[in-house]
Amino acid sequence: MQFGVFSVSDITRDPVSGQTPSEAERIDAIVKIAQKTEEVGMDVFAIGEHHNPPFFSSAPTTLLSFIAATTQRLIVSTSTTLITTNDPVRIAEEYAMLQHLAKGRMDLMMGRGNTAPVYPWFGKEIRDSLPLALENYNLLHRLWREDVVDWEGKYRTPLQGFTSTPRPLDDVPPFVWHGSIRTPEIAEQAAYYGDGFFANNIFWPKEHYMRLIRFYRQRYAHYGHGTEQQAIVGLGGQAFIAKRSQDAINEFRPYFNEAPVYGHGPSMEDFMEATPLSVGSPQEVIDKTLTFREHFGDYQRQLFLMDHAGLPLKTVLNQLDLLGEEVVPVLRKEIAARQAPETPEPPTHAGLVKAKYGDAAPRQPRPNANRGDNVTGGSPYQDTAK
Repeated sequence: MQFGVFSVSDITRDPVSGQTPSEAERIDAIVKIAQKTEEVGMDVFAIGEHHNPPFFSSAPTTLLSFIAATTQRLIVSTSTTLITTNDPVRIAEEYAMLQHLAKGRMDLMMGRGNTAPVYPWFGKEIRDSLPLALENYNLLHRLWREDVVDWEGKYRTPLQGFTSTPRPLDDVPPFVWHGSIRTPEIAEQAAYYGDGFFANNIFWPKEHYMRLIRFYRQRYAHYGHGTEQQAIVGLGGQAFIAKRSQDAINEFRPYFNEAPVYGHGPSMEDFMEATPLSVGSPQEVIDKTLTFREHFGDYQRQLFLMDHAGLPLKTVLNQLDLLGEEVVPVLRKEIAARQAPETPEPPTHAGLVKAKYGDAAPRQPRPNANRGDNVTGGSPYQDTAK
């Protein structure tokens, strides 16, 4: 099981101090949060993608490249890469470059986001959201697996003899998660390609996500990628921790009450009852997180949202100490003891390389010389047939 932290990159007023951090302060803070995630023994840090205030993460590959360069073993990822409004050619190029710079310590999560105006900002129609997601990912999938792509679709100009560079590290594409909170077509897409499915179950009742995950597992097996048990599932979660339960409740309540997403709505107690939000002692967070496996089956990745709603950096770092030192070690032990033997390991670059090549050396694409016009003709690489 991989454990980690994800952020939506919000810049939110602290309701206790009344202060709103600057963009510069928040960007510096997120780097410290990612570094702390590794320091306390967790595995993954993921960032969302937004192109409007009050968010700052408009260039996830730039941010994640810096984080990868300042850590040693942390897997950097996205909690949303906008497959709808980004050109799949640029996704292929940028994330392959990140994969090289991170030495394989990366993956990414495809999603459609939740900001409607982003579609016209990037010249797209929101009514085309789902077909854009399906068509664009089909092209991205090919760009990472075929040296030369001829392609024609509905939503971008055709490609003729196109090679996406750099090729993926070791000629093994980054692992892809497909994130969804509501859409069975996205679960179907993840199953069709044999990719991972991430259910960001931080808001809705568990029954909704149980149906989505069950459907994904069934379709994963239908397409011949393995059994339902072998499907790759990730989950979101939310926690606020203190040594004493009442201290956690008292400290988090003003942030909950003013949170942009769920503030001025249900009480914190009602929200905790209906969703995966855990506010309490380390043991209470452990107990609630262990129920996720009971509801959704064995899964491979658990990410926690820890830095939202205006929580100051010092508080978030203290939260990560408690999560990494008192919660996650117990969860690792308890989940390992309970999971079925056939449950697959979490996806890593090393595991994907091993699955493709066995004990053989991985491919390292070496380009042919160009013809003087910056193209290489029909065989761009030395190990492909002329």
